[in-house]
Amino acid sequence: MKRMVIEAPKENIEMYSPAFYAASAVGGILSCGPTHTAVTPLDVVKCNMQINPTKYKGISSGFGVLLKEQGIRGFFKGWAPTFLGYSAQGACKYGFYEYFKKYYSDIAGPEYAAKYKTLIYLAGSASAEVIADVALCPMEAVKVRVQTQPGFARGLSDGFPKIVKSEGALGLYKGLVPLWGRQIPYTMMKFASFENIVEMMYKHAIPTPKDQCSIPLQLGVSFTGGYAAGVLCAVVSHPADNLVSFLNNAKGATVGDAVKQLGLWGMFTRGLPLRILMIGTLTAAQWGIYDSFKVFVGLPTTGGAAPTPETANA
Repeated sequence: MKRMVIEAPKENIEMYSPAFYAASAVGGILSCGPTHTAVTPLDVVKCNMQINPTKYKGISSGFGVLLKEQGIRGFFKGWAPTFLGYSAQGACKYGFYEYFKKYYSDIAGPEYAAKYKTLIYLAGSASAEVIADVALCPMEAVKVRVQTQPGFARGLSDGFPKIVKSEGALGLYKGLVPLWGRQIPYTMMKFASFENIVEMMYKHAIPTPKDQCSIPLQLGVSFTGGYAAGVLCAVVSHPADNLVSFLNNAKGATVGDAVKQLGLWGMFTRGLPLRILMIGTLTAAQWGIYDSFKVFVGLPTTGGAAPTPETANA
């Protein structure tokens, strides 16, 4: 049987054209919205462990308490704001990452873009996430309250207007700064570590050049690199994740209040094992879906050989 290989990127979509960035945004929607929604049960337990650790003492006991008090439906509270919020975030995250990666490479020039590629990945992903979190923040505020405040609202349809009525539209954005604090380091780690891990895998673990590898193998590399990157993401961004959950749940609370109540150790460790499981799986699935969509529309998978001065600015 003849092996299926990617001989060269198809010319259906021109690299770095408006259609390329649009395709990246669609790939981001497909990779982030459904995956975050699929792990809603894990997210519900995690958020409750962060907000009420005396009641939700661990992963297994947390699932048990939630099941006993709220039934199966309790595990899927907040799925609608999760889907909409992370779909919007995914579109901005991936679409703008591709844009800013090219933009900063052009500013640096071919030689420096190749030499300082990791800085390009970090700057591009940070810039993209600043925009992505503005899109995510309102839905994140609704999601956390629906998941952690029994009786607050059934879901998005009544939770969203309830926050606006009681706190005004700005109430939807009071968690934006800690959200940036969580998501920007997370995304910088997600993209920079993924790009470097994938490059190292093709350089040291796979004897065949990337353009001669089969499509399943390339997507397997994306999935594996994504999982490793996801574990790093979870650790780096976890303190800010605890802050976001605390501030969105406690009306009028400040960052100082959160630090005082959670403690430094609690900020770094409370709910961390579950978040590593959730984020590692999420990130792996997201990179797998994103690169699968890129292949589907005729684009190459993300990452690979380090750019050379001749190709870095192509």
